[in-house]
Amino acid sequence: MPTIGITACRKIEDYRQAILHSVGDVRIVDHSLPVEAALEGLDGLMLTGGDDVAPVRYGEQKHSAVVEVQPERDDFEIALVKEARSRDLPILAICRGIQVMNVAFGGTLVQDIPSQVNSGVEHRLEVPPHPSVAFAHEIWFEKDSLLGRLLGERLAEADSCEVNSRHHQAVKEVAAGFRVSATAPDGVIEAIEDPSARFCLGVQWHPENFFRTGEFRPLFEGFVEAARTRGKRK
Repeated sequence: MPTIGITACRKIEDYRQAILHSVGDVRIVDHSLPVEAALEGLDGLMLTGGDDVAPVRYGEQKHSAVVEVQPERDDFEIALVKEARSRDLPILAICRGIQVMNVAFGGTLVQDIPSQVNSGVEHRLEVPPHPSVAFAHEIWFEKDSLLGRLLGERLAEADSCEVNSRHHQAVKEVAAGFRVSATAPDGVIEAIEDPSARFCLGVQWHPENFFRTGEFRPLFEGFVEAARTRGKRK
């Protein structure tokens, strides 16, 4: 069974269950560990949601909407994903995770969608009062991408699906070597991936919340399978 490292966050249980339901083992990693120790024995890495990435990480002044940041977590996770990528470790990055991954490799972020994007799309459907699995908007994905292949069986010939959403930041300038594989109707980037990697995918919504009903289980199954394959080749 492949071992997946999951970065520590406040609401970690759904991430853990999503991996367990896809027949992976879980180890929680956080900034109390050196990067090398955190990656030791892992077959895959999942970056989780949480507070904003500090704008200084991508060379911008802080917008007034950026309130909560965790410098130690930024330091750790940026270094962690860089080292994981250098080892071709399968990576699945969710919500804050996609933002960390993009910034780590030279990309930038929209600091506040409501004030910086001309959008009628609801990207921050708060929980509560809404359930974590409430759909907020649709995404349009590229069928020829890793994301498109993973979701293709469930969605048949469709090139869109409904997702939940709890974010006010998003990928702006995409890091070199990555491609956009999904967008919201307002153009906000919802997924990026590195086509040169074994498995390196970031999504802006929260697929882990659906671990009971399985709407996005193919994302986790594909990730765990990539980790399993890498583990066999070590």
